[in-house]
Amino acid sequence: MIRAGRLQHVQTMSDLADALGKALVTVRNQKPYAAEGHPAPISSHKARNQLWDSEQTKAYYAGEPIPELPPVDDDEDLLDRHEAAELLGVAPVSWNTYKKDPGLAAGVVLVPEGPKGTEHWPRRLVLAYKDGRPGRGAGGGRREGSGDMIPRDEILPRIAELLDADPAVTVETVSDTLGITKFPTAQSGLATLRGRRIADLVEQRPGLDLKDAALQLGYPAITHRAAVTFAERELRARSAQPYLQHTANVLAAAGIAQQAQVEMRRLDGGAVAAAVLLGTDQPAAAAVWDSRFGWRTATSRRHPIGKDTDTAPEGEGIRYLGSGLRPEPDELLAALRDQRCGTKRPKASMNEFIGSEE
Repeated sequence: MIRAGRLQHVQTMSDLADALGKALVTVRNQKPYAAEGHPAPISSHKARNQLWDSEQTKAYYAGEPIPELPPVDDDEDLLDRHEAAELLGVAPVSWNTYKKDPGLAAGVVLVPEGPKGTEHWPRRLVLAYKDGRPGRGAGGGRREGSGDMIPRDEILPRIAELLDADPAVTVETVSDTLGITKFPTAQSGLATLRGRRIADLVEQRPGLDLKDAALQLGYPAITHRAAVTFAERELRARSAQPYLQHTANVLAAAGIAQQAQVEMRRLDGGAVAAAVLLGTDQPAAAAVWDSRFGWRTATSRRHPIGKDTDTAPEGEGIRYLGSGLRPEPDELLAALRDQRCGTKRPKASMNEFIGSEE
């Protein structure tokens, strides 16, 4: 964690390389930070991006005594996703849903600042969220014939708590405990969360069969079909994410798109899609990628992906771009800049999509 008042001392691996006068790739290969006696990272051990305290590393490389960090927890300590989840007593995958709470979303801190920063939250906000959550079963269950009794953005986090406590929790228990409808809310929520956790386990253990992962997680056989279907879709989305984010970054660096984190949308039938909003000075509102049809332009900034259908969108202002489902970013950039490029219909077919995912 980043102790209160020490944000200005946070040091990324790139910062550490600069301080040592070495290239980042050299530091990654040589791993001087793994040497005995080197200051430990201040990020959690599972964090993807390691962080250090620059005052500690500076003292270490100067051969001076390494200063101690404050040992006592403070409300202004900054916690990453693993630390926040631990404080709540839930799995990190559950925190991915919890963090969408308005209070937490408004207080997120990117370290370092910018689109590539790692998300952190002040301890006080995590504690406030923990203390403010209604207890399980609040409201006495769902009244017959009524709709969901908790806000939509709280549904998945609350279901996640029940799933954490009992992997075999039933749709009926979730519905009665949280006051939500059995179908589709409780059923869909359980399938979604089970699917995400199956995907997490398979990523950790490549080669593991999805159904075997479901068994290892303790999910009842009757739930496997829906959970595995969602896991397949989740893994497909995750596999496309790096390519789409890299492409979005290239478009942003070229000045024709807004810099943003690409968010995937899971479509019916197993397809996934994502949108990159273009600058207001561009002819198109957005560039949309669909795993069945590749890249296309869109005319709506509010709903660029459009309706979830099996038919490729067509019409005024829509151009399909690139030579395949995943063209190089520079190829897409050139096509966006040249209004003569593109076709009214996609070149990619559903058969190509299915074959590319096998």
